[in-house]
Amino acid sequence: MSNQNQETLPWQLFQAIKAQKVPIISLGLTVLVSFGIAISFDFVNWDDPWYVIHNPLVKSWGPDNLQKISTQVVTRNYAPLTVFSFLIDHSLYGLWAGGYHFSNILLHLVNSILVFLLVTRLTQNRLIGWATAAVFAIHPVQVETVVWISSRKGLLSGAFILASLWYWLRKDRTLEQNTCGFLCFVFALLSKALAVIVPAIVFCFDYWVAKVPFREAVKRQILPGCCALLLLVITMLAQTSELGGVRDHFGMSKLEILSVDTVIMSKYIQMLLWPETRSVLYDPPTTGISLNIMISIGSWLIAAWLFVRMGKRQPLILFAGATFILLLIPVLNLFPITTLMNDRYLYLPCIPFFALVFCGSLQLLELMRERILKPLLNPKRISGYLVPGVFGVLVLCLLTRYSLLTERYLTVWRDGLTLWRYTSQQVPQLPVVQIQLANSYHSQGNSERAIAIIKQALQDTNPDELDRVRMEQKVQDWERQK
Repeated sequence: MSNQNQETLPWQLFQAIKAQKVPIISLGLTVLVSFGIAISFDFVNWDDPWYVIHNPLVKSWGPDNLQKISTQVVTRNYAPLTVFSFLIDHSLYGLWAGGYHFSNILLHLVNSILVFLLVTRLTQNRLIGWATAAVFAIHPVQVETVVWISSRKGLLSGAFILASLWYWLRKDRTLEQNTCGFLCFVFALLSKALAVIVPAIVFCFDYWVAKVPFREAVKRQILPGCCALLLLVITMLAQTSELGGVRDHFGMSKLEILSVDTVIMSKYIQMLLWPETRSVLYDPPTTGISLNIMISIGSWLIAAWLFVRMGKRQPLILFAGATFILLLIPVLNLFPITTLMNDRYLYLPCIPFFALVFCGSLQLLELMRERILKPLLNPKRISGYLVPGVFGVLVLCLLTRYSLLTERYLTVWRDGLTLWRYTSQQVPQLPVVQIQLANSYHSQGNSERAIAIIKQALQDTNPDELDRVRMEQKVQDWERQK
């Protein structure tokens, strides 16, 4: 069998993994050391009961139940492969939460390896590939996606998205590579709706990087685009409830949402570069931020101009910038969702972002060596290991800081009560946070504390009508149970 034919086969992905043993083993150890403690964590009362504990769909392999898994919506999401993965976990672990956490960790490990393989091939640089994958593996914004059992859909879809891109992001693709990429894309769609942006990403690569003519690049994405559109319609029809999350933005116009989005995206950049306090929910301001909006819009316009200009010489730069934006589009509330801002929204966008950061850093170090060190020192004394060595030290410092922040935030997710105690300190003004904190106390038998929290929240948090009715009903039910 020829080398070209071997590369088209599905198991070629595993052969690529086998060829990079040392960096991949180091990534695996990094993930396991960083997140292994999560195996001792419990479920949390934030979608976990509906996806696993009280979900009859994950408790039977009967034909009728499998048919329901393939057709029913769970917690406003159509994600049959995600539900099926919980069925497998339930068969293996029952209601031992550690097993579900272990599956999440393994998926994150797989995704880290795929990031390394993909970025290495696109940049033709193992240093950049490994640095990007390592930061992806341990960055503190990844904690929510990895440790929250209900975020399985993000991990599973991420694995299939990255696999599809591994097959599709090539200048010359064979029929077999296109087929494998399409199958992975369909599996990604059936795991989470976020995958709808994959055809746009592949189009950008074909048109800008592979230099495929515009019409041909569009034609290649007709079938994937139709699949994405179908899944998008199903997902929109599934959004039949407004309970949960933060809903103050629901009455805003699209223009207002876009204006606030520019500020949130700027905040995301800051969160990636210099992470501060993490939280399962945020309450970004939507009023009184006109100056921030103007600054953010100006900054993004300048960034767009720079990317277009640099992209004429280095198309991968333009492609990476566009990919970062495309991966965020599904969570920018152009189609209303019950949160404006979350850590998990950065799970995949951090990949092109850090690939750009590390590419730029390496090029800057090379430039400094050529223009500063060479004129000062004897060229023979300038080792070829100087730039990689300095780059490695910088990456190690960054990884150390991110690792410490991840370790600190990780234990917040130990159980529901710990999570909502912490979150109530970060955003005490959100009614949903106080409701979840009260639910945590009530589930542990402390009804008096739960009732007191709800009554105080009714006075302090300014809940909307939906939350107010829900909170008052809880107080009545819990007082009746006493």
